Amino acid sequence: MKRFVLRAVGVLVLFAVAVYVFNASWRIARAADPTVTLISHRGVHQTFDRDNLTGDTCTASRIYPPTHGYLENTIASMQAAFAAGADIVELDVHPTTDGRFAVMHDWTLDCRTDGTGETRSHDMADLKTLDIGYGYTADGGETYPFRGKYTGQLPELAEVFEALPDGRFLINFKSREMREGDMLAALVAANPDWRSNVWGAYGGDEPTYRAADLIDGLAVWSRRGLVDCLLQYEAIGWTGFMPQACRNTKVMVPLNVAPFLWGWPNLFIARLRDAGSEVILMGPYEAGDSGTAGIDTLDQLAQVPEDFSGYLWTNRIEVIGPAIATHK
Repeated sequence: MKRFVLRAVGVLVLFAVAVYVFNASWRIARAADPTVTLISHRGVHQTFDRDNLTGDTCTASRIYPPTHGYLENTIASMQAAFAAGADIVELDVHPTTDGRFAVMHDWTLDCRTDGTGETRSHDMADLKTLDIGYGYTADGGETYPFRGKYTGQLPELAEVFEALPDGRFLINFKSREMREGDMLAALVAANPDWRSNVWGAYGGDEPTYRAADLIDGLAVWSRRGLVDCLLQYEAIGWTGFMPQACRNTKVMVPLNVAPFLWGWPNLFIARLRDAGSEVILMGPYEAGDSGTAGIDTLDQLAQVPEDFSGYLWTNRIEVIGPAIATHK
């Protein structure tokens, strides 16, 4: 019996060693010239306290003391993001009652503007009258540093493409209405020069995948698919098999989850590449956080592998962009 136990333990040890070696990142040579592509979430914008953040939190009412004068989803903030080193700028859209796309994050206007009601229940001309800096405060409402400074600066998506013809953008659909995918495809079809501006889309699955059906080569992914990919890979990735949920997509990987993925970083990235996919490295995941954390501090940037090759998601492009540029 003792001999049987020893043999069983020996087999398990050998199996564990084999699994480790088979999934060791060092099996893949370090990239000679790693390429980092920076995605700037909402452009240069006011960041905020993420503690107990929910989908209903008015983030404009909990910003940190401002260190610059830019507000999210404005043309000025996007210009500043590209100037700071962004390769792609993420922006949010809502359809208006007159069939246009308003670039605005919130489902309603009440949080950060002087308007009321659902964003998509207004026409573009009405949205253009709003002060989109109205609700921002860093001291619980004692002062509102951006009031009166951003009236009329809520842009239409077409304006963004006209103002930044060389920019690449990631479109975030805020609803699950399939018609928004049709609207984006129609906008691109009517203005072929804008196809190069539309790098990708995500958000509601229905408009996202409708847009992918109509716009050839559009980068898209599903939020549900991201969770399925990571969970399934963690369960069976040690075999080298890449689950279907991880194929032909972009995989957003939280910084604190990445080290637990089989073969992270080099082998994991190589396996994804062989499956037609790429990594978007995000900030740390925290249970209950409904927002999108980014690589936003120099300490977080230091945790990114030196030879990482892929996309980096950041809410602080003005910090991360220059830091990466100095190390190239």
